[in-house]
Amino acid sequence: MSTTPGPTDRDPQPPLGIDALLERVRAGYERVEPHEAYEAAQAGDALLVDIRYAALRERDGLVPGALVVERNELEWRLDPQGSHRLPEATSHALRIVVICNEGYASSLAAQSLHQLGLHRATDLVGGFQAWRGAGLPVV
Repeated sequence: MSTTPGPTDRDPQPPLGIDALLERVRAGYERVEPHEAYEAAQAGDALLVDIRYAALRERDGLVPGALVVERNELEWRLDPQGSHRLPEATSHALRIVVICNEGYASSLAAQSLHQLGLHRATDLVGGFQAWRGAGLPVV
């Protein structure tokens, strides 16, 4: 007989699938469309953060002015209280728009930033592909 706790021993709820998790996460903040993100960045009201891996950036290009932060470093680089923060991580009031390739990983990343107290963090609906599809600048 196993002594390992089963699903009913600690967590009476069944596992949450990724689609349900994304829906739950996204309900906690307002996502932005490409043109809104572009205008906010142009006005100096948002920091665009590209978390795509290098191969995608090399293949598809970059959003001009976006800060490139690999996903596995995101929390360390953007935590205003962190010892490894970037100079751009000035306060918890900073509006951050996370950009991934298609707008999925960025939702989970934005939620993680919320847990660090960055409550204005959001993500780009459709990710980089939507940005490019909207005809916004790419270098």
